[in-house]
Amino acid sequence: MATKSTSEVSHGQLPKTSSTCLTESVTAVHDFEVANYRLLDGIGVGKHVRSSYFSVAGFEWFINFYPDGRMADYADYTSVFLDRVIQQNDTCNVRTKLTLNMLEKDGEAQLTKCDEIDHVFSSAKSYWGYFRFVAKAKLKSLSQANNGFFIIRCVLTVIKEPRTEVKRNTVVVPQPNLQDQLCQMWKDGQGADVAFSVGGKLFKAHRCLLAARSLVFKAELLGPMKEKETYCIKIDDKTLKSLRRFFTSYTQIPC
Repeated sequence: MATKSTSEVSHGQLPKTSSTCLTESVTAVHDFEVANYRLLDGIGVGKHVRSSYFSVAGFEWFINFYPDGRMADYADYTSVFLDRVIQQNDTCNVRTKLTLNMLEKDGEAQLTKCDEIDHVFSSAKSYWGYFRFVAKAKLKSLSQANNGFFIIRCVLTVIKEPRTEVKRNTVVVPQPNLQDQLCQMWKDGQGADVAFSVGGKLFKAHRCLLAARSLVFKAELLGPMKEKETYCIKIDDKTLKSLRRFFTSYTQIPC
């Protein structure tokens, strides 16, 4: 007989698994403060001053600032670059989002408005920046207003490698309710295989439960003392009530 295709079956009736792709990132800010710019002016093309190393997402970074430009073609501009420290046998490609901007000495007023860029830092190309960062003529006037002091701020976001997590169905375990369940089993009499006779009336019970809660009943119902085809035990009403309380509690006594 033909079976329905999966397209004809409700998805809710099919086995279901799921997973999630997670991509995380780490963002940090480093401020490289430059003082007495007028003393750096004229240091020479290609010469730079360097920030301290700073760590983001387990990688080391630093900022290089070129007061007279990184190359002769850009000698009228200052240059700035962010570099990643490359360790021996380092083959990591590090995906980033970053900005490099110049701020006044109070760190509030922004002198440049460079947009955020995406760049992958590799061992082959471990740097990124601007050959034409700020025109030297403009920077001279700005630095005079700020006593030759300014800040180069790097906002760096390192994007980690994506990872996949399997979603597992959580099984909700109900709170233990053994005492109430045993009481209900006693009252319902379902699965009972032995009975108490009280004043001519029969009250059903469970052989295994009796044996588990009483050493005497265990010997009588399951052990060498057990009577053949034991199914009815004669007791008085008072004893039955005591047994009911005892068998549905958590204290075992050798009754």
